[in-house]
Amino acid sequence: MSRGQRWHAKVITGALAALVAVAVVAQNPSPPAQTSDILLYIQQTWKVLTRSNRDLPKAAVDPKFHPGPDGKWPVYIPRTEDVHAIERELSAEIPANEYGTISLHPLPEDINTLKEQGLLYLPKPYVVPGGRFNEMYGWDSYFIQVGLLRDHDLDHAKDMADNFLYQVKNYGGKVLNANRTYYLNRSQPPFLTQMVLGVYEETKDRAWLEQALPEVEQYYKLWSAEPHLTPETGLARYWDFGEGPAPEVLSAERNAEGKTHYDLVKEYFKTHEITAYDVSQYWDRKTDQLTMLFYKGDRSMRESGFDPSNRFGPFNIDIIHYNPVCLNSLLYLMEMQTGDILRILGKNAEAAQWRKRAEQRAAIVNRLMWDEKDGLYYDYDFVTKNVRHYPFLTTFYPLWAGFATKEQAARVEKNLPLFEKAGGLQTSTYVSGNQWDAPFGWAPLQMIAVEGLRRYGYSDDAERISMKWLSLVHREFLRQGYIVEKYDVVQGGSDVSANIHFGYSANQAGFGWTNAVFTRLYDQLSAEDKHKLMESTAAAAAR
Repeated sequence: MSRGQRWHAKVITGALAALVAVAVVAQNPSPPAQTSDILLYIQQTWKVLTRSNRDLPKAAVDPKFHPGPDGKWPVYIPRTEDVHAIERELSAEIPANEYGTISLHPLPEDINTLKEQGLLYLPKPYVVPGGRFNEMYGWDSYFIQVGLLRDHDLDHAKDMADNFLYQVKNYGGKVLNANRTYYLNRSQPPFLTQMVLGVYEETKDRAWLEQALPEVEQYYKLWSAEPHLTPETGLARYWDFGEGPAPEVLSAERNAEGKTHYDLVKEYFKTHEITAYDVSQYWDRKTDQLTMLFYKGDRSMRESGFDPSNRFGPFNIDIIHYNPVCLNSLLYLMEMQTGDILRILGKNAEAAQWRKRAEQRAAIVNRLMWDEKDGLYYDYDFVTKNVRHYPFLTTFYPLWAGFATKEQAARVEKNLPLFEKAGGLQTSTYVSGNQWDAPFGWAPLQMIAVEGLRRYGYSDDAERISMKWLSLVHREFLRQGYIVEKYDVVQGGSDVSANIHFGYSANQAGFGWTNAVFTRLYDQLSAEDKHKLMESTAAAAAR
């Protein structure tokens, strides 16, 4: 991490810690005092993490890169917009001394001609995850929106959805990995329809819903056409349209010795036997060079959001040959929810067609990805025509989506001991040195698993897992004064760097989706368990 990156991280962490100080002295008789501290912290942190056009100079700062040669942070405006009109609007809104720290540019038609990486303009305010992630992220934003709606911030929740619709319309038909130029070639796990319906359920604004429909349908086309579609299965895969090394990896993912993630991957290939895939596709032993296919897999792995793990072989590089159960469960939901939107708008015949698509997808997932012997959902390798036996928390996605049978859900529930640890659910059953494997736990997967279990009647399991996860997050909050991105659910802490050997290892403060999932799972607890949570956490913190 560069000096500038360290400074930026300290600023964000310091701001969050300051909010905690406010929370600690807040007077709120119910819920219990310590709970109100963390809930108030979360509510206040949404403000710290919000970026508006007035905040553009702050939003343009990228901890993963340096400013341009002129010392300014580039901001790119889509060519579909009146660039000069936006320049006039921004210059009138932003104080001159701050406006001078950014430079505005029209986004070129060929993004490969970009000389400087920069922020992509969005018209509405948005909430960033925190830490090194100072932009609006794809699947993070769904969970963040869940938190905003819970805290009655409908305006920003709608702004988040509007920005995604804007991205689809103006940035190549996709919800972006995030609004930076180096993310223009890929999307992230699709949650757009859930965000749109989340807003509609609060506003009942049919006119807005109808305006959103074209972008919803356009975004679906990204996933239902090649190369995301694999015709041999009728299912989708992750696929980044870019080529070569990911710029953000070369710039920001370096260890203490200055080695990039790619350097570490090559060292691993030299010293380990790879059986999960033909490593010669991805690495030339004679020249010690990673191939273009490696970089395609690496980029596509980043579209999945699981960057990295060994779920699709070491470093997820073989992901381009798989139909992931998580992605196709989300697309099932997207098809069902697009049908719901059409039904609300009175277009029942079209709605029925979308429901049929969803049912067909669910049938294929259950046929190809369900392993009857193991009682788990796995990812399907459409080249070898086999599942990869790698237990991963995404086995709960079909339960969350609601298309698993009762019998399948019961088998998955019986496999909880594979994942359940003292601090919640570990992401996989393998320790690989990657952050999306054991012993690490992540907020979004806790929520999906817990709500999937509740959906099929396993409320006791859901309550127990929620208590474990919430206790861990709350205990660490009391210890350090802020909430972070990920946790070690085996050891029960957030000091994770020593056990993460690939990608970026530092934990990030904030943190958008952890905040949101904490409030979501807390609200689902019984009153008795809410008090138990506070008693046990207070006792642990006092030791």
